[in-house]
Amino acid sequence: MSDILDQNKEIISVGELNRSAKAILESNFSSVSVLGEISNLAQPSSGHIYFTLKDEEGSIRCAMFKNQKMRMNFNPKDGDQCVLKGQVSLYTARGDYQLIVRHMQPAGIGNLMQKFEELKQKLDKEGLFDPLKKQEIPFPPKHIGVITSASTAALQDVITTIKRRAPATKVSLSPAIVQGDAAPKSIIEALDLILLFNDTATEPIDTVVLTRGGGSIEDLWAFNNEDLAREIYDFPIPLISGVGHEIDFTIADFVSDMRAPTPTAAAELVTEFQFQLEDRLKEIKLGLLNGFENLLQNKKQKLDLIESNLKTPQAILNEQKQAMRNIELRLTQSFEKSFLKSKQRLELLDQLLTEKNPYKSIKELFDKISFISKDMIKNISYILEKKLKNIDSIESNLNAFSPLAVLDRGYAIVQNIEGKAIRSSKELQDGELVKTRLSSGSFESEIKKIKND
Repeated sequence: MSDILDQNKEIISVGELNRSAKAILESNFSSVSVLGEISNLAQPSSGHIYFTLKDEEGSIRCAMFKNQKMRMNFNPKDGDQCVLKGQVSLYTARGDYQLIVRHMQPAGIGNLMQKFEELKQKLDKEGLFDPLKKQEIPFPPKHIGVITSASTAALQDVITTIKRRAPATKVSLSPAIVQGDAAPKSIIEALDLILLFNDTATEPIDTVVLTRGGGSIEDLWAFNNEDLAREIYDFPIPLISGVGHEIDFTIADFVSDMRAPTPTAAAELVTEFQFQLEDRLKEIKLGLLNGFENLLQNKKQKLDLIESNLKTPQAILNEQKQAMRNIELRLTQSFEKSFLKSKQRLELLDQLLTEKNPYKSIKELFDKISFISKDMIKNISYILEKKLKNIDSIESNLNAFSPLAVLDRGYAIVQNIEGKAIRSSKELQDGELVKTRLSSGSFESEIKKIKND
């Protein structure tokens, strides 16, 4: 106010005056609640709403912008008595005094919300909302009791969801009125009926779902009853509250052991364990199948490797022959190299001797070397030939003792079912199955008569 007084000492513009007035209004009336009747309601395509709030003593222009309007759970109309909460401001372009509305609710709802908050604070102080006193929900529940009206869509949603996610779980209905003045008493009676059922039941109810579909605050008011709240708090069976929509909260939600935002969500919560278990079992099954397949593949690869490394006797002999040929080649090359070296030395010596003319000595020496050379070649050839004959002999012996060679001579191998060779008739029993392997093919037979001669 002092700023305006100071400005009055000089001439100011209309815009400056309106801006100063706006600042004063918004700072002094930043949050006010006003009761009045709506009139001249306009809802342009922008999503904002504009209207006048009036009573017997006056009126004020109001504006509520799109983002605040989207949070309302009712549609206002001309003639409605409403409680508005917002900030007093001024539209500087026209100098219009107005209320910028942040929240709106019907006047009757305002009284109900006051009663709701008072009961909520009272029960909270008494400890009815204490998280430490809430019961654990059994996972998985074996028998679920549902309290709602038998004619509601919420009941079908709950039953359908439970049967889809946990088909083995038993579900029983304890019917109740869920709207109106008689609803709290009816719900309490439904709770008592469950306890009476459990006194004699072979499969007692171990979890209760209290539910109904969405509606206005008046429709859900039965779940804000103090007697019902105390009954739920003292109820010995774990109870899940699934009342209304996600934005709806009731006293029953706060006092129950667990709150679900919707009836369907309540059914999903109570069957979550079975649903997760089913998914986990599928994962385990898939993992086992993949692991078994990988194991078989690894074993197959190992068998293929072993098979590729196995060698027949013929292959072993061929390798030995090749090794002997390699030795022969190396010896021959070594001899030739040594002989060439000796020859070169002899030639050098011969040259020296020629120069010195010791002809006789040289001739004798040369003859001696020639004899030694021939003898060495003869000995080496003899040794190599002997080694090759030994290898051929070994090959013949191996072929002679090979089971396949024996079979080729008309013999057969008799084996039992385990593949063990039968050496004596005493190893056989009447009726026993045996396998006979021939040089070409095999056959199975049954022992009819045994002679132990």
